[in-house]
Amino acid sequence: MATVIDRIEQVLEREAPVYGIHPVPPEGRRLSGLDLGVLWGDLSVGLLVMVTGALLVPALGLPQALLAIVVGTLIGCLPLALVTLAGQREGVPTMVLFRPVLGARGSWAPSALNLLQLVGWTAVEFWAMGRVANVASVRLFGLDAPVLWLAVVAVVCTGLALGGPVLVVRRWLERFGIYVLVGAAVWITGAALRGADLGALWRRPGEGDLPFWLAVDLVAVMPISWLPLAADYSRFARPSARAAAGTYVGYAIGNTWFYALGALLALSGASADATGIGSAIVASAGGALVLLALLVGESDNAFADIYSAALSTQNVVPRVSQRRLILAIGALSFLLALALDVERYEVFLLLIGSVFVPLAGLFAAHWLVRAGGSYGPARLFAGDGVRWWAVAPWLAGFVLYHWSVPTGPAGWVDAVRSVFTGLGLPFPLFGSALGASLPSFAAAFLLGLVLPPGDPVRR
Repeated sequence: MATVIDRIEQVLEREAPVYGIHPVPPEGRRLSGLDLGVLWGDLSVGLLVMVTGALLVPALGLPQALLAIVVGTLIGCLPLALVTLAGQREGVPTMVLFRPVLGARGSWAPSALNLLQLVGWTAVEFWAMGRVANVASVRLFGLDAPVLWLAVVAVVCTGLALGGPVLVVRRWLERFGIYVLVGAAVWITGAALRGADLGALWRRPGEGDLPFWLAVDLVAVMPISWLPLAADYSRFARPSARAAAGTYVGYAIGNTWFYALGALLALSGASADATGIGSAIVASAGGALVLLALLVGESDNAFADIYSAALSTQNVVPRVSQRRLILAIGALSFLLALALDVERYEVFLLLIGSVFVPLAGLFAAHWLVRAGGSYGPARLFAGDGVRWWAVAPWLAGFVLYHWSVPTGPAGWVDAVRSVFTGLGLPFPLFGSALGASLPSFAAAFLLGLVLPPGDPVRR
């Protein structure tokens, strides 16, 4: 087995060299703004995006839901573009960008949390794709084998992660994947529009149990959830490339499209889960082959999760082989999807994800304002301690997030509620009307500006 892995590594090294967590040299920076637009356009679409879009209705009417989708997308893509720009300028992964803010050892905390959430999200992606592939398999071949399709999905997505971003974008997406995905998306959208009574759906009032800005937060959280990964890919962009613009536009188009499509399918009767949305696509689009084509786009989401999980691990243990980490993470995610109820685990993943919204706000204050939009290698790799001053705004944003919108397992939510109600404070804050992402990001950003910087504690 070790010999086979070694031979695979030799072949991949020729086609897609690995740079670990160090700045990518000029010869490795081969992606344009358009390349990143294609990548993030692909990453922005998928079954889970439609499932989240389905959650907006019928609580909101279709006009309000569409407005929330547009506003949430425009807001949520801004911090994503910021981290993309930082990755292009510094040439390093996202977790390394946090070193000047938190200290080298301080960046281990978000690295560990990111690894945990990416393995979890990979398992969710594997589970969703395996379920949907099995729906198509039953329709096409009469074969009901969810474990088989889960294994196939895991092998394909892990193989893409071994290839790396440049190879995936240039050889997979731009030559094949993006055309299949867009074609399938257009076909599904056309079928959904033909099968819906748009006039009646447009006039149908919402049930009113979802505040508008909380709906905006549900949309914005999707691009924000990609923040820990953004620089992992923009570090391969050419210095002159419009990486931030490509990322913003590419993600905004796909996010708006598929959130709206999910809302439309839900109003047409689909249940708000992966199996229900998948079955609705098969029924409305007239064939399981269209659903299989959509899985081509979904596979790249899992690729990104696996690849970035390996980079987050390397921020802590840089000498470990990146490709061996990718194989291990792919295998672990497969076992997790096979053994656990990932629908329940998804609630726990949202709890972990909430730590990165305030961290992004703190990073924006430190890199964009205090550092003038540039760190340089000396600051990125200097010191090995923890910048304890950064914990305060990060923690304050995290607390505000969970005060605004209780998120996570039931036990965690109950504990947070007991703390705030014990202090005599209203819970949740403003009845969750403002959402959680915007208040949390803003609080960490402002505190990051006013608190004095400190030196890292060294060993």
